Amino acid sequence: MNILLAIEVAVLWKSILILFIIGIFAAVVLYFIAKKFHVEEDPRIDEVCALLPGANCGGCGFAGCRNLAETAVKRGSLEGCTCPGNSKENNMKIAAILGIEASESVPQVAVVRCQGSCTNSPAKVGYDSAESCFFANSLFAGEGLCPNGCLGCGDCVKGCNFDAIHIDPETKLPVVDETKCVGCGVCAKRCPRGVIEVRPKGLKDRRVYVACNNKQKGAVAMKNCKAACIGCGKCAKVCPFEAITVENNLAYIDASKCKMCKKCVNECPKGAIVAVNFPTPTAPAAPKETEKTDSTTTSEA
Repeated sequence: MNILLAIEVAVLWKSILILFIIGIFAAVVLYFIAKKFHVEEDPRIDEVCALLPGANCGGCGFAGCRNLAETAVKRGSLEGCTCPGNSKENNMKIAAILGIEASESVPQVAVVRCQGSCTNSPAKVGYDSAESCFFANSLFAGEGLCPNGCLGCGDCVKGCNFDAIHIDPETKLPVVDETKCVGCGVCAKRCPRGVIEVRPKGLKDRRVYVACNNKQKGAVAMKNCKAACIGCGKCAKVCPFEAITVENNLAYIDASKCKMCKKCVNECPKGAIVAVNFPTPTAPAAPKETEKTDSTTTSEA
């Protein structure tokens, strides 16, 4: 028995020794392979990445923040490599790391080009299936039967990494929180109907845009939504800056040409054009009672 036990112990130690030698050999081989194929990474990549939001939302068009940082460092330029959600200060710091001048970026914000609320576009059919805009879009035109309007399932909300968009429970339309929106455009990409658009915030955060996406002809569009653009073209005719075009029965305002005179807002017969963050005009003050008394006295005299 002792002899058998000794043999087993010897075999065990031999096996351990063989595995140890194999491990050492493999480690040496891997070490030399790592040395042979080692790629030096530019330390600026980590510096640039640290100045990005880290949301990995994909709004910049890259796989993530690190991929954006790698591309920017490799190109030595921020052209096409700008994070829409980054602050101006951080962009300046990134430009300094790359040794270039940072160009002035225009703040962007998401806008909802649909007013098909429960009031303007009452439900004509019911939807009881998966809460997905892409899925619903493949099945039907929507509860209000507008083939281009918001479906209200919230794909845009699920895609937002900044908690900047929510579905209003009363209107069933998305509402954008301008204080949180960074204009990354993920919500716009998630919308299968192109209802959400990323536009410049505008001077003093003021914007004028067509809040409709319906491309049906006037009578049909009005049947499905009271606030639909009917493609009459009155807004385009009254615009002094040629900022409005009408195509496929739908008006569109070019933000780069619009001077926000608001003539189109007053001209639109259906209220499809909205003006955001403009001051509310105040009514002229009523004449004071003393002024009336003075005028009466003068006339009597």
